[in-house]
Amino acid sequence: MKLAVASGKGGTGKSMVAANLAYTLSQTESVTLIDCDVEEPNLHLFFPASVTTTDVTVPVPVVDETACQHCGVCEDFCQFGAMTVLSNRVLFFPELCHSCGGCTLVCPSDAIREVPKRIGTTSISTPLPHLKLISGMLDIGDPHAVPIIRAAKKLAADDPTIICDTAPGTSCPVIETLDGCDACILVTESTPFGLHDLRLAVDVAGRLGIPVGVVINRSDGKDQATLEFCMDHDLEVMMTIPFEREIAAIQSRGDLLCRVRPEWQKAFTALFIKCSALAGGD
Repeated sequence: MKLAVASGKGGTGKSMVAANLAYTLSQTESVTLIDCDVEEPNLHLFFPASVTTTDVTVPVPVVDETACQHCGVCEDFCQFGAMTVLSNRVLFFPELCHSCGGCTLVCPSDAIREVPKRIGTTSISTPLPHLKLISGMLDIGDPHAVPIIRAAKKLAADDPTIICDTAPGTSCPVIETLDGCDACILVTESTPFGLHDLRLAVDVAGRLGIPVGVVINRSDGKDQATLEFCMDHDLEVMMTIPFEREIAAIQSRGDLLCRVRPEWQKAFTALFIKCSALAGGD
């Protein structure tokens, strides 16, 4: 099963839920945890281990000015504004390029070729005997998170149980992470912002056809608005984590709730069973 852990906003405890769920499952079976928040990955902080790192590259065009006729066909073709053709040279803006390869195909003088450009890395570690951690890391200043996420997911393509920790929000990196998942846990908090962004995340998952369950984190007992929203949209609240100082302290020092307080493993095991049912499993 491929499970995503997402949230409409940052800071709800999404990574905390993903990390504790993966840790709990790894006590009895093999599990792969993928950190798809490639702009700010943090799961390696909870699972320190030696890593194997691989560069992620994308193809970008290079113009041979000696062969270029400066006809402007490549500029007209590029819908992202990455090519600007002047009378005597071509300006290329790599931050705007989406590596579609179209400019190389339409150039009438075959003056454009592609070369690899590094945009980040993926890393693999085995911090526990039955836990594989895959992390994507986007290079600073590069805007293209999606190819990194795609590369990280590819490394776990054949693994039986996969948990993907998404970036916060509902932008392209989140959609790329959700693509192909069997179910999604949406982690929220009982605040006006939390409920507003939960609505957005539910809408995105619905458009992708991915079944959703909800985890309420840092609950102070005033969850009525969130509960009513979930009831109105036929969403199961699969777990509620209380707003407790001890839980916050465990998390802030880089430890795991289920490691420090093993009694929580039962709750996270139950969460996974509910997710399996949500995905149509037994």
